[in-house]
Amino acid sequence: MILSGAPFDPIAFRLGPLAVHWYGILIGTGALVGLFVAVREGRRFGVAEDFFYDLLLLGVPVAIVFARAYYVLFQWPYYAAHPEDIVAVWKGGLAIHGALIGSGLVALFYARRRRVSVWWLLDVAAPSLIIGQAIGRWGNFMNQEAHGGPVSRAFLESLHLPNWIIEQMNIGGTYYHPTFLYESIWDFLGFLLLITVRRRLSLLRGELIALYAIWYSVGRTYIEGMRTDSLMLTPTIRMAQVMGLLLIALGVAVIVFRRRQPDATRYDAPPDRPAPPDVL
Repeated sequence: MILSGAPFDPIAFRLGPLAVHWYGILIGTGALVGLFVAVREGRRFGVAEDFFYDLLLLGVPVAIVFARAYYVLFQWPYYAAHPEDIVAVWKGGLAIHGALIGSGLVALFYARRRRVSVWWLLDVAAPSLIIGQAIGRWGNFMNQEAHGGPVSRAFLESLHLPNWIIEQMNIGGTYYHPTFLYESIWDFLGFLLLITVRRRLSLLRGELIALYAIWYSVGRTYIEGMRTDSLMLTPTIRMAQVMGLLLIALGVAVIVFRRRQPDATRYDAPPDRPAPPDVL
């Protein structure tokens, strides 16, 4: 397939009438890698693995529903005319900002139910979120979506990309910016940053998730300007860029707010330690 220059089949394999898509496999792989990262961090605090297994079982379905609902909302004229496609998530169309809204609500509910600091839970989840996004973007690659505008093959070759990526960006005889790759690399660098900061700096609870929001949103806001399939708030304003700017401002505000709290708890404190400023 690679040698022939043909695009990858978005269907990985079939089980009778059931088609298993690469998009779903890669989204699922991102979630499992994120779970592994969270479980390893939880061991530092003596948190049982079941804590994160239960969170994943609750969080992933909610995140998918919110991600799809967010996407459908901003593409409603199409889905109003094609309601049968609303549930066709294997074709793509999961908006990360919708997933973040759903995940945030789950975190609030789960932290209260398990009587842990929601700030702590969000901080532990931050590296898991961004490494999951880095992997999940390759689902867009397999679907030949979330790409940028037209470019020449010579431009893609100048990036020293392997031929199988270059040819996957050949859609209908035109080569496109691999914006999925730009974001995946940015997310992976963000993962390394969060892991390094978490290990080497003395952080307050809430600062790691704030740093995630700032890092991810800076890259996404810039890369979104290259894309051709953006969800639009108005004919000229991209919704992802609006959300990116809001998340950057929110991240900065959280850091300032936490630093001004004299009794703010450190990240490495036990997760269930009573601390009124932490438990929402």
